[in-house]
Amino acid sequence: MGYLSNQVVTVDAILTKKGRELLARGDGSFKITQFALADDEIDYSLYNPDHPNGSAYYGEAIEAMPLLEAFPDETQIMKYKLTTLPRGTAKLPILDLGYAAIRLKQGASLAITPQTLNYLGASQVFESSGYTATIADARILNSFNGVGINTPDVTALNSITTLGTNVSKTVIGTAINLTATTVNTLFGSNTELNTTITVIGRDSGARLTIPVTIVKVNQ
Repeated sequence: MGYLSNQVVTVDAILTKKGRELLARGDGSFKITQFALADDEIDYSLYNPDHPNGSAYYGEAIEAMPLLEAFPDETQIMKYKLTTLPRGTAKLPILDLGYAAIRLKQGASLAITPQTLNYLGASQVFESSGYTATIADARILNSFNGVGINTPDVTALNSITTLGTNVSKTVIGTAINLTATTVNTLFGSNTELNTTITVIGRDSGARLTIPVTIVKVNQ
């Protein structure tokens, strides 16, 4: 979603690839239950408290910046979501997945338990609302699910399966479980498959993307 004009509040909303897939099912699985706002295209370093025309012009350059139109690749947008942190927060929360990269052999499984550092005065490292995890190419995994959050909306999201096409999949949980594919035909002449996983704290807004590699072992 994006604003088409800085002067007129006109909203351009489109579906991501995943959204189009869910809508095409026609089974009611396409439901908008939440939304988020982001400011990916804003460069706050342009804020100028030394502007010669006074305080009304400090943010002039920012306000004049062109805004992005909506585009359907959900792995490349909404990287800087707006969030509300407790008053007095001195450091931005960051995520620790325990891995800088994930490398799995065919059929191997892994459980990721994200932690949020610099969160709530360091009094806790796990977010009560859990984490959103998106695998950019769902084909490379036999299974991908979140556990630990049991609300109806989250349960419905975690139960959604893809149609075997090159689309992302998003799940929610306090822990994320994944199992590498055992399908040889996906590799073609390659010995590895590569994608990324993006994890976002649902309370803090902290975000981290790391590479995922699946290694072919079955001949």
